[in-house]
Amino acid sequence: MRIITLKNEQETKRFGIELGKSLEQGDVVALMGDLGTGKTALTKYIAQGMGIQDLITSPTFTIVQEYHSGKLPLYHFDVYRIGDLEEMFELGYEEYFYGQGVCVIEWADLIEELLPENAKIIKIQYGQREGERIYQCIF
Repeated sequence: MRIITLKNEQETKRFGIELGKSLEQGDVVALMGDLGTGKTALTKYIAQGMGIQDLITSPTFTIVQEYHSGKLPLYHFDVYRIGDLEEMFELGYEEYFYGQGVCVIEWADLIEELLPENAKIIKIQYGQREGERIYQCIF
């Protein structure tokens, strides 16, 4: 586990792009943090690092959004509105988690028991200063 303090949006962008470049088929990135901590922003930068040029928006109402324009498919989940785990089974989450692409899951703490053992967990907290974020990376 490592703890990273990112002082601003530019540092978050750099971190996300580098992470995106390093991801491989089957990787699952589980983002956890309060509302407004930057989960969607980080996902946008991860997508950039994967070579995805599409506009990345939070799939709050659709639960999962697929992007196929990068080095690998990106499956972007926002599970905030999941009422129970059965909904994840109905979505066929296993095909995504163990499929041909990379999954990034916002609000992953709500489905923690479904995450693969090798998931890359990033817990995001507000920092001491405005715009600062603390990332607790477990991978």
